[in-house]
Amino acid sequence: MASTEETEEFDAWDIRESGPADAPHGVLLLPGGLCSTVFYEDVMAEPALADAPVRLVAATIPGFAHTPPPRDLSMENYAALVGALADRHGCGTAVGHSFGANILLEAAAAGHFSGPLVLLSPTFSRADEATEFSVADRIGRVPGVGALTWTALLRLAPRMMSHQLPEARREVLVADLRNNDTGLCRRLIRHYFDYLDRHGSLVPRLRSAQVPTWVVFGEHDEIGLAEEEVAGLDAEPGITLVTVPDSGHLLMVDQPALVAELIARVALGRGGTADPR
Repeated sequence: MASTEETEEFDAWDIRESGPADAPHGVLLLPGGLCSTVFYEDVMAEPALADAPVRLVAATIPGFAHTPPPRDLSMENYAALVGALADRHGCGTAVGHSFGANILLEAAAAGHFSGPLVLLSPTFSRADEATEFSVADRIGRVPGVGALTWTALLRLAPRMMSHQLPEARREVLVADLRNNDTGLCRRLIRHYFDYLDRHGSLVPRLRSAQVPTWVVFGEHDEIGLAEEEVAGLDAEPGITLVTVPDSGHLLMVDQPALVAELIARVALGRGGTADPR
């Protein structure tokens, strides 16, 4: 649970809900960096979730997609705010993609959330992160150069990622990626990399949370895992590693049916290995 001070600091979430209001299972869905809840639309519409006794609460991470940001952009504060949001909406399971997955990891490690987690393409160290973001973070700290770097990155990123998006959804998703504030993203990503650097590796932090967790990567995901990170995750009985075939970093867009099936199984307590293959 987040403290009263943390829950009062921010209450302007951009939320998209679906499913029966009285469903016995609530699932919080956090998209990744630069993304809004639009990136979960396909997953939310899949029969595995749409026809299940599950209430879905998708929430854009405050600050992205021109949503109001909290005053404190640290990962620790985001984790506290997300824990309070999940509690307020009665969500016993939480799913996060990329940056959102890392917020959930910290929420569990800090004791703000204790339900099952589905972490889609999380990052466990700076070395695992996409090279362009790590480089942009370092250059972005240089006075007089940083702002220009992030302006260029946010202008080019949607174009570079467009080939990863299905043609039927490409225009909507690219527009969503472009709908971000350069200065805010620069500051937010700086806090994110500071968080990664403070911990070195987040594997011990996730293991210490003792929360049932499914760590999920696309078969062709550019986010990597070092051998020692794989070994550390495999050594924890409550953590299950899953690979989604024929998908990249945006696995919930590439394979929405498989991801929805995995989420439904975890939310309904039928997780097992939750292997979608």
